[in-house]
Amino acid sequence: MPSRLSLLISVPIVARVLATMAGTLLLTLPGAAQETATRSIKLELNALQKSDKGCRIAFVVENAMGKDIAKAAYEIALFTKEGLVDRLLVLDFQDLPNEKTKVRRFDLAEADCDEIGRVLINDASACEGDGIEPGDCIGRLEATSRGSVTFGK
Repeated sequence: MPSRLSLLISVPIVARVLATMAGTLLLTLPGAAQETATRSIKLELNALQKSDKGCRIAFVVENAMGKDIAKAAYEIALFTKEGLVDRLLVLDFQDLPNEKTKVRRFDLAEADCDEIGRVLINDASACEGDGIEPGDCIGRLEATSRGSVTFGK
C-alpha cells in the first residue's frame, strides 16, 4: 500500500500533467477549426470589357480548398441595372489546382457591359475532385468584385 507521502507527491504531478494535456488540446482544436474554416474558393469579378462579340467578363479565381478541383462550373445570372434578369448561363472554370490563382475570361455574345448591374452566382453546376464534395464549390465560395457591378451568391 502506498504511503501518504507518496500519494501527496504524485497527485500534484498528475494534476500538472493533466492540465498540460488539456491546455495543449485547447490550443490545437481552435487551430484545426480555423484551418477548416479558411478552406474556400475565392472568386473575384475582376473586369467587364467591351469586345467585338459583346462583353468580355474576367474573373480571378483562387482554390484554397486544400485539394485540387478537377472541374468547377457556375451558373451565372446577369441582371440589368434596373434589376431585371437578362440571361442565365453556365461558365466552365475547368480545373482549379490547389493553392493556385487563375484568370478566366468569358465572352458574352451580344451583351452590353454598360447595362450589366449585377452578376449573381446562382449555383455550382459542376464541382468535382478527389475529396471535394458536390456542395463545396457553392458552399465554400467567397465572391468579391473589383468594380461597381454587384457580385455574389
